[in-house]
Amino acid sequence: MERTRIEIYDTTLRDGAQQPGISFSLHDKLAIMERLDRIGVDYIELGWPGSNEKDDLVFKEANNISLQNAKIVAFGMTCAKGKKPEEDKSLKSLLDAKTELVTIVGKASRYQVENILGVTASENLRMIEQSCRFLIIQGCQVFFDAEHFFDGYSQDRDYALKCLEAAVTGGASRVILCDTNGGSLSWAIGSVVARVVENRRDVLIGIHAHNDGEMAVANSLAAVENGAYQVQGTINGYGERCGNANLCSVVPALRVKMGLDCFPDEGMAQLTEVARFTAEVANLPHNPLQPYVGKNAFMHKGGLHANAVLKDRNSYNHIDPEKVGNASSVVVSELSGKSNVMMKAKEFGVTLTQRQAKKVLAQVEALENHGFQLEGADASLKLIMLRTKRGYNSPFEVFYRSVGSEKFGKKSSSDSAIVKLRINNGKNDIVHHVADGNGPINALDKALRKALVPHFPNLEKTQLVDYKVRVLPGKKGTAKVVRVLIDFFDGQEEWTTVGCSTDLIEASTQALSDGLEYAILKAH
Repeated sequence: MERTRIEIYDTTLRDGAQQPGISFSLHDKLAIMERLDRIGVDYIELGWPGSNEKDDLVFKEANNISLQNAKIVAFGMTCAKGKKPEEDKSLKSLLDAKTELVTIVGKASRYQVENILGVTASENLRMIEQSCRFLIIQGCQVFFDAEHFFDGYSQDRDYALKCLEAAVTGGASRVILCDTNGGSLSWAIGSVVARVVENRRDVLIGIHAHNDGEMAVANSLAAVENGAYQVQGTINGYGERCGNANLCSVVPALRVKMGLDCFPDEGMAQLTEVARFTAEVANLPHNPLQPYVGKNAFMHKGGLHANAVLKDRNSYNHIDPEKVGNASSVVVSELSGKSNVMMKAKEFGVTLTQRQAKKVLAQVEALENHGFQLEGADASLKLIMLRTKRGYNSPFEVFYRSVGSEKFGKKSSSDSAIVKLRINNGKNDIVHHVADGNGPINALDKALRKALVPHFPNLEKTQLVDYKVRVLPGKKGTAKVVRVLIDFFDGQEEWTTVGCSTDLIEASTQALSDGLEYAILKAH
């Protein structure tokens, strides 16, 4: 069968959900489904009907939603040994999902069939063929996932191919070759796929790769290079053990590197947003080191790199980041040069002279020598730049603070904070406030806000969403330096500030003050 384009089959909501720590709700699944449809995914494997109540409900809800690009797929397995398909509950559940398309999995390894599944080789072939045929007769289009295919092929080539033959005879329109244990290498994947494609001209071949050897993306591309028509994978590479082929890397590699038709340009431009949205819904941090869509994917730290990117933004980028909805950026650290500072200032919308950039760089180097880390604290870095400029006045100054924690016997501890601030509003108002809190840092945060909100009402919307403390190596025991990073959010933008000291309260005061100052500047 002639290959005109590469199909993208997403299994984030089924195979990806098998990753430890991921548990998608009904609402989560539907929200991700709609995002995947919007960017141009061909098939979305929504779940395994009959395996749990949530997956049964999600198919009912999905059938009421009109999708523009994708087809919803129900996943299941072949009928059980010794049973006719029409007697099998799992196949009935697939039909109850009322999807036009179903994917069933069956073993394609003689060892797995006889020693794990516990059936004869011939019985497994019957289960595959009759299950496919039964679903076809019921009006479904069938894809067959040949589980353990590559391992099975290396152990007993003839039997692995007979499993594919059984699926095709039963009417399957796609046969997906699965590297289930994720241990195959690209040269082997490519060689086997080429042979299968050459000998099975009557059906379209797909690839389903796991990442146990960190080869899932490479193996998927090798399969396509050798004739595979469909790639299965997940957003962010989520999945059991080490995960599945990461579609956020597979898709741009196919589209940009290999020049293959697989995804619309407008969908490509939303990949980064969808990757981060899916991570948010999964309640997982988005990996900044992830290729293409990670925060660091097009970030430059070394001065030589930044200088080159300043002249030509693609000089150290392997693709235009905007193609996948990402952006090129630089970080400023003790390893940076003035080019990093100038590029970062431009990114912030701050105009610096060469002399000011040199002064900023010197401050960054001095701060990082004392334990600060400004790479992940852009808000603090921007404030350093602004404070370098003549005429800049911070909106407030903390000139006194006292934070205490008391505990009597078995009673709960009592935490409070006192702050005195000078408001730089032309009148130099002095404000003095006390607050109790759930812990000393919370008390400090509350006291600062009580003092500032009457003068800067927008701070009502500013939330502290994360607070991280890291003890730095160096001095011994409790004399060690601590670094505090605080994330803020105002409903539109998230920003991070940093503080560093041998005193946890002082480090926290620095980071809190910077975060609130940044919020005030945003509103003016």
